[in-house]
Amino acid sequence: MAAFQAAYAVMMLVSGGVIDWLGTRLGYTLAMVWWSVATMGHALARSVASFKLARFMLGAGEAGNFPASIKGVAEWFPKNERALATGIFNAGTNIGAVVAYPVVGWLFSRWGWQAAFIGTGGLGFACVILWLLLYRLPQKHPWLTPAELEQIQEEQGPESESRISWLKILGLRQSWGFTLAKFMTDPIWWFYLFWLPKYLTQARGLSMAMMVKYGHIPFLTALVGSVAGGWFSGSLIKRGWSLNASRKTAMAVCAFLMPAGIVAVFSKSPWVALALISVATSAHQGWSANLFTLASDIFPKKDVASVVGIGGFAGAVGGWIIARVAGYVLQWFHTYVPLFIIAGVMHPLAIGIVHLVIPRIERIRAAA
Repeated sequence: MAAFQAAYAVMMLVSGGVIDWLGTRLGYTLAMVWWSVATMGHALARSVASFKLARFMLGAGEAGNFPASIKGVAEWFPKNERALATGIFNAGTNIGAVVAYPVVGWLFSRWGWQAAFIGTGGLGFACVILWLLLYRLPQKHPWLTPAELEQIQEEQGPESESRISWLKILGLRQSWGFTLAKFMTDPIWWFYLFWLPKYLTQARGLSMAMMVKYGHIPFLTALVGSVAGGWFSGSLIKRGWSLNASRKTAMAVCAFLMPAGIVAVFSKSPWVALALISVATSAHQGWSANLFTLASDIFPKKDVASVVGIGGFAGAVGGWIIARVAGYVLQWFHTYVPLFIIAGVMHPLAIGIVHLVIPRIERIRAAA
């Protein structure tokens, strides 16, 4: 995991700029091919060192996913639909987490662990083929009618031809607001993703058979939260709310649902705890859908991937920190309580920072 996260963090800084330079279609193709080859390469591992190398290469390839996805949404959707579109594609990560258990388990039990990596890597190549067949810029897509293209371009507004330099992006308070929010809240998702199975079995006494039946519930609800959070801010915009009020209201609602995780860790019932944790994972993904959308709300489409890459780097660094903190807390204090308290308070703090650093969410111009 350390090898994966190190590569993911570093390449987040690189991949965003590369995708902005190559364009979404070619840049995402490169990322998916890299990811697929690296996944299949795990089957060649014969030692811990070679397996770590495969994990490192996988993290490097995976870093292109979110910058390319957010840039694709910015190219195709107006502001009142972007958060919902982001919520839908972001829900795919939860679908994958659920589907992976039976698919990988079947491959493993039938042909061995190498087949599990070769099979999932092969699915990546299938995605590459679909992507190349289906994705074009709106102005180049053969399926789009002139009226639909005109609607997309009219609702998105004029776009500057020039790009903002990487150093200037780092100097803008808007990018710092986005980056700080990613640094504070991405680790919470990593915490739930990596430590929740251990918590449910170790602290709550769920057996492996019960985990197979119920352990995926928080990630299924997260799927719903991702789509619902994106839909909520878009619906407020359609009702006449400003972009600033809509995004921040949706983010605030999600942020103040996150303390459900704190209540969960003090609950006596494991089932009540599981339900409250599901509320928290759902709220985080709703938050994430709107936070990602801030990049395309504020920055020109030509720079969106670079901004998402910077924020992704900060989130990955935060994930590395929370992994260390969790390990030491459990080793020294033998309790999950401090970790769930951290997971419950970071989002409310982050929405305050977003509002302080970005008083008004609005598009900046490259010239400015």
